[in-house]
Amino acid sequence: MSEIIAGITIPDSPMAREATELLRDVAAPLVFHHSRRVYLFGSLRGEALGTSADPELLYIGAMFHDLGLTETYRRTDQRFEIDAADEARRFLLTHGIPEADAQKVWNGIALHTTPEIPLHMDPEVALVTRGVELDVLGLGYDAITEEQRAAVVEAHPRPDFKNEILAAFTEGLKDRPETTFGNVKADVLAHFLPGFERGDFVEVIRTSPWPE
Repeated sequence: MSEIIAGITIPDSPMAREATELLRDVAAPLVFHHSRRVYLFGSLRGEALGTSADPELLYIGAMFHDLGLTETYRRTDQRFEIDAADEARRFLLTHGIPEADAQKVWNGIALHTTPEIPLHMDPEVALVTRGVELDVLGLGYDAITEEQRAAVVEAHPRPDFKNEILAAFTEGLKDRPETTFGNVKADVLAHFLPGFERGDFVEVIRTSPWPE
């Protein structure tokens, strides 16, 4: 029987169940509960905005969006969002999902830390960002009801979440600080990684090989 939280049905197809188990196997409870809240909050924000996404695609996007922070899927040569997006696309294609739909999920994960742009894209892209922004940054906090928030948090608690997620970001990014250039995760390393020096876009231009 499908699980319903705050009026939102959790997808229960074999593919969705496999995605759930995959995340449980490789991620800490912190990331699992955060990812489920992203799906629920994203879905609730979609309802409030009159926007609907394919539930399974949105679920995969939410459940996989932070895989790049885990030891299993973490690389050091690209942004953590791309680690997760690549794995989500591979997972979807192996389950027979069309390339165009897999690309939507890739876009949603790859762009979930990029302000504004994903909100103007497909619902499967926009609502991953909406869910992340609500859970991590509190954006849209009052756009859903207190009862809805309480139901989500009861099902997927967030004890000391602010400090714990910052620690998870730091751990997942400390071995590839250069990949945070130009994105919000540079703020995390500036606070928590000793010796980190933020890249400077102006200096990149000034020191480029162009003579003038």
